[in-house]
Amino acid sequence: MVTRLRAEDLAFGYRGHEVGRDLDVELTTGEIVCLLGPNGCGKTTLFKTLLGLLPARGGRVLIDDMPIASLSRSEIAQRIAYVPQAHDAVFPFTVADMVLMGRTAHRGLFATPGMDDRARAREALEALGIGDLSDRDYTRISGGQRQLALVARAIAQDARLLVMDEPTASLDFGNQVQVLDRVMQLAGSGLGIIISTHNPDHALACATRVLVLHEGRLYADGAPLDVLTPALLRTIYGVEVGIEVLRDGARVCAPRYAARQ
Repeated sequence: MVTRLRAEDLAFGYRGHEVGRDLDVELTTGEIVCLLGPNGCGKTTLFKTLLGLLPARGGRVLIDDMPIASLSRSEIAQRIAYVPQAHDAVFPFTVADMVLMGRTAHRGLFATPGMDDRARAREALEALGIGDLSDRDYTRISGGQRQLALVARAIAQDARLLVMDEPTASLDFGNQVQVLDRVMQLAGSGLGIIISTHNPDHALACATRVLVLHEGRLYADGAPLDVLTPALLRTIYGVEVGIEVLRDGARVCAPRYAARQ
């Protein structure tokens, strides 16, 4: 079943402060859309608007052609799951309990989880290869493991679309690779994913489409190899960058450090 998230002529921001406008964005199941842009360009604010957590300042957001403003939080959560940056929890929940929270979209906030909910949470943990962490204290596992647990919580939610806000932020190199690998596996299973990142290499590695935010506008939208050019990266980030081709055909960004010239 295809699920589609679409924003039309979208303006977004907060009361008295517009962050961006005139955006047309679309996400469907089976694709990975990577959102790039410098600090402060509004990536998180845009995501909150796409999720219905902030009202659109203009235009509209639609899920399967239904205005998001007309849907309840439960109806939205059954279609779109949110994966925030990994954080330090205040209470020492087990990893299994953190993942089980994803089932509230189907049971309600105060409903008691049933056996099928617990089974779905276990399946989500196993799908991400962290089933052995089930009984561990969420506050005592690594940042990469916490991020995978949050992804598992989203999977347990049984939504067809995932919105992931900088899921590799503050992770070491190995954990970044692990998280992106799981993202690609999830898209391969039919989920639609929109992911924000500061690293254009991540877009080159996993994205089917790239969106670039710059000065409150959608500066570029297209295939990674078409969008991520040295000229665009210079405009967005203010640095000289070359795009290098590796032996296996993969492309990576190579900054031109002025101190070495």
